[in-house]
Amino acid sequence: MTESVTVVIVSWNGLQHLKTCLAAMASQTVTGTRITLVDNASTDGTAEWVRGAYPRVQVIANARNVGFAQANNQALAATRSEYVALLNNDATPDPRWLEGLLVVAESDRSVGMVASQITLAHDPGTLDSAGIEVDALGMAWNRDLGVPAVSEGGDVTEVFGPSGAAALLRRSMLAEIGAFDARYFAYYEDVDLAWRAQRSGWRCLYAPAARVSHVHSATADQISGFKAYHIGRNKWRTLYKHYPFRRLASWVPLMVLVDTLAWLTRLARGDTSAFRGRWQAWGERKVYWAERQAYGDVGRVAASLSRPRLDRLLRPRPNVSR
Repeated sequence: MTESVTVVIVSWNGLQHLKTCLAAMASQTVTGTRITLVDNASTDGTAEWVRGAYPRVQVIANARNVGFAQANNQALAATRSEYVALLNNDATPDPRWLEGLLVVAESDRSVGMVASQITLAHDPGTLDSAGIEVDALGMAWNRDLGVPAVSEGGDVTEVFGPSGAAALLRRSMLAEIGAFDARYFAYYEDVDLAWRAQRSGWRCLYAPAARVSHVHSATADQISGFKAYHIGRNKWRTLYKHYPFRRLASWVPLMVLVDTLAWLTRLARGDTSAFRGRWQAWGERKVYWAERQAYGDVGRVAASLSRPRLDRLLRPRPNVSR
């Protein structure tokens, strides 16, 4: 088991969080794990510090910020392990985190992805994510966001996909469906990967024993409007690529209404980022629509999409996080 997994951490000016993350990795019950850090041109001395403090960690230092998606792809190309575990630099794993992921992955070879139990660092008893859930409006949510962690129980559960903040991916699945879409740069790249995996017949299981605490959006909050722009753009790129518009035609009017209200609300406050992201995706729609047939039947996943919930739609915060 110990030689079958590589842990990939992408960092951009997050040294203060990375120190805690790497210290926690040193306490994992799965020993001898290879760790690959991809530093996206940080200016806080991340690469130099890691090379000095953790000489066994493989460091890939980029000359510019290539984004979360491409940085993970660089690490995937540089490693050959059977499994790849993704871990945010602002996430702190429990000592049995990696063990919990691997046990679930090894239970069935049709499992291509395993989601972690992610709690909020500032409120450890509350869930940040129990995997990704996608509803009939095509919106991706952190499953069970805000729910007390103790209410979940310990059962392994089938979910749509894992949050890229802490996940395990099977190499053979990636070889079949491809790695992250580097065009996304950041946000929704894990949702797109989950769509491709589901359409190709791969499963995702949620492992509640694989626990991680997470500083919610620690990196993206450094850039005003960054998250709203990329979520708006990449959400619609994903819909053009995967959403079963014909099969779920009755939901499309509400989808458009809810999405329009989302960017109008920010626009009314003088923030154009959400609108600009969607406008760019609209200009690219033919490119992404042309990719719809590259994977399995677009309608095969329709039954696994959840029913939209009013409390979520009224929530003022973005629907996905990392």
